[in-house]
Amino acid sequence: MSFRRVLRAPLATATLTALAALGLGACDSGPDPKPAAGTGPSVLVPGKPGEANRTLSPEDAEEQRVDDDTPNSADVDYARMMIEHHRQALEMAELVPDRAESAKVKALAERIAAAQGPEISSMQGWLEEHGKDEKGDGHEHAAMPGMATEAQLKKLRAARDKAFDQLFLTLMTTHHEGAVTMATDVKGQGNNVRIEEMADDVIAQQTSEITRMRSML
Repeated sequence: MSFRRVLRAPLATATLTALAALGLGACDSGPDPKPAAGTGPSVLVPGKPGEANRTLSPEDAEEQRVDDDTPNSADVDYARMMIEHHRQALEMAELVPDRAESAKVKALAERIAAAQGPEISSMQGWLEEHGKDEKGDGHEHAAMPGMATEAQLKKLRAARDKAFDQLFLTLMTTHHEGAVTMATDVKGQGNNVRIEEMADDVIAQQTSEITRMRSML
């Protein structure tokens, strides 16, 4: 036997032993297999009135929970209250052409009417779409912030020129602040995406007008 053959045999044995050890290590060190996706317990989702319950996978149930923007009472109350709130703003704006002296006040009133009239229509359409009447039981109107009292409106109707301008700006600033408060509240309490979008519009537009009116006082 040659010297080269004697060396090769132990080397081959060592190599096979190392490979076997590596194979065993690979089998032992792997993590436990994870369960296949979608194998968790199914979720029973109650149906809407008149509809049967549905069984969904955990993934589908979670997706539906995130996407569900079914209106709650805060959404409905907001739409009803803001319709009434906007109507008073329009009532005040309608007094401007015959009583105001300032061209800036007249332009402001035109912007208010142009924005809030369509917003009333949008909220009325939203209520109708969701099967809600506009009036409700009236309790939600009891504490609307920023609303002018009948005595204040009477005083506004009687005012003219600069006195009218100042009173209009004062009352409308308070009125807008109330609308922003309502919109901010529904963003935290409501659930409907469309109402949240309308509330965002109110906050952006009326905050800007509040700043403008304060600079005019």
